[in-house]
Amino acid sequence: MAIFLNKDSKVIVQGMTGATGMKHTKLMLADGTNIVGGVNPRKAGTSVDIDGTEIPVFGTVAEAMEKTGANVSVLFVPPAFAKAAVVEAIDAEIPLAVVITEGIAVHDSAAFWAYAKAKGNKTRIIGPNCPGLITPGQSNAGIIPGDITKPGRIGLVSKSGTLTYQMMYELRDIGFSSAVGIGGDPVIGTTHIDALAAFEADPDTDLIVMIGEIGGDAEERAADFIKANVTKPVVGYVAGFTAPEGKTMGHAGAIVSGSSGTAAAKKEALEAAGVKVGKTPTETAKLARELLAG
Repeated sequence: MAIFLNKDSKVIVQGMTGATGMKHTKLMLADGTNIVGGVNPRKAGTSVDIDGTEIPVFGTVAEAMEKTGANVSVLFVPPAFAKAAVVEAIDAEIPLAVVITEGIAVHDSAAFWAYAKAKGNKTRIIGPNCPGLITPGQSNAGIIPGDITKPGRIGLVSKSGTLTYQMMYELRDIGFSSAVGIGGDPVIGTTHIDALAAFEADPDTDLIVMIGEIGGDAEERAADFIKANVTKPVVGYVAGFTAPEGKTMGHAGAIVSGSSGTAAAKKEALEAAGVKVGKTPTETAKLARELLAG
């Protein structure tokens, strides 16, 4: 099993013909992802040869879906055009849109999030400003390195891209059912809670690792959800224990004011929900190992 993405997923890439899109399309193909097309209105009707695989380019997401049966889109579209690209994916009712793009204006993210909701949430959005998601051994939609772990029984949901990779590497001998990087922007599509619910329902996930960071209250809300709805063991890590109060840190969403949004406050909320929280990624991995060992 897997959450959101599996070996049967048919993936298109919006922005495939750009330098970044081409680079990561090549890497996703190498990981076994079934990439069935690219989307670029200016290059519709052409095709791209990537290491011997001929990938057609379509003018729209709707056309790509009609011709290929695609059910996932990965977006490598520059920030200025990202909102229009996501709206196009929503209009086509593609089930999953993975928005990798960094630097999208919060107003644009809020607009396409609200648009998806108004359209009945037929399109699940992951991101923006995220590494995407991977189901090791089956499919990889985004920029997560495919060679740092193997299939296994741990589910991972993370706000941070690099910490996603570190945690996957730390627990590579055990492996992952799926790893989902949800992004650290103030407005995102899929949340910690969405991923926690999916992992709770997945029979092949035995333990969940949740990585948060300072700022906002997403982790506190996730803690409430875990307390009420999650029966599987959850291990957590909150990035930013040494962050100074009032300073904006790396991610746009990582802003602390007073005691609200601090790593300590989040750790406290998670522990109150029965989540074991590590002070470092390595300590968090150790806690996961101990719980899995019983």
